[in-house]
Amino acid sequence: MSENCNGNCSSCSSKCSEEKKDLRLKQNDYSDIKKVIAVVSGKGGVGKSSVTSLLATAMQSRGYATAVLDADITGPSIPKMFGIKGRAEADATGIIPKASKTGIKTMSINLLLEKEEAPVVWRGPVISGVIQQFWSDVAWGDVDYMFVDMPPGTGDVALTVFQNLPVDGIVVVATPQDLVSLIVKKALNMAELMNIPILGIVENMSYFECPDCKKKHYIFGESTVDETAAQYNLPVLAKLPINPVTASLADKGAVELADTDIINDGLDEMLKRL
Repeated sequence: MSENCNGNCSSCSSKCSEEKKDLRLKQNDYSDIKKVIAVVSGKGGVGKSSVTSLLATAMQSRGYATAVLDADITGPSIPKMFGIKGRAEADATGIIPKASKTGIKTMSINLLLEKEEAPVVWRGPVISGVIQQFWSDVAWGDVDYMFVDMPPGTGDVALTVFQNLPVDGIVVVATPQDLVSLIVKKALNMAELMNIPILGIVENMSYFECPDCKKKHYIFGESTVDETAAQYNLPVLAKLPINPVTASLADKGAVELADTDIINDGLDEMLKRL
């Protein structure tokens, strides 16, 4: 392999691609996962897990068998948002994912720890190994759409997911700040490197709507996501407001009761691009 290789073999005259191995792991024998969507962000604190939960909830409400793989090993929050407690069990088929109240299958490191508040102080290779086990050792059953809640950034976990799982597309989560273009650019570059399409951008905490006068207040400044999306020829799947009701439901483990109407149009666009 050339030292200047960028991972894109389509325009390369080198024959090294013939030696490249398919690093994707085999599914568990008792899993049939049709589509895998990674939800990513270039920085923390943008509400990526909340967006993942809302996307999964909306998809499940449409009658699709939906699952969430919590790949944020050091900061897992998916079980809390869905109100899932207790440890996952295992049988001869593998580790059994735990289901939410509406039937969304989930797997998270918090479902394997004795105490959910126990810190995960592991190095990258160990964390990557856990992600691989979540794919190959968990008996997911029939799943139409799996959402992977990624940790922020483009480190070990991102590489593990993009190389070892058959990711069909990426949803980028950002906030209305000048950093949005940098966040999207990082995600785009990594997606291009791994030959994975970006399905669109979700702008979270886009504005706050006064419950009395209905006026929108742009707490983090006016949005520039439309310009950024147009620059990269990407759709804006949704602009989600700061919503205390949704935040409260997530804190109470009842995120499935949140209003998902605002992301339904974006969900349709995402499905078109898969």
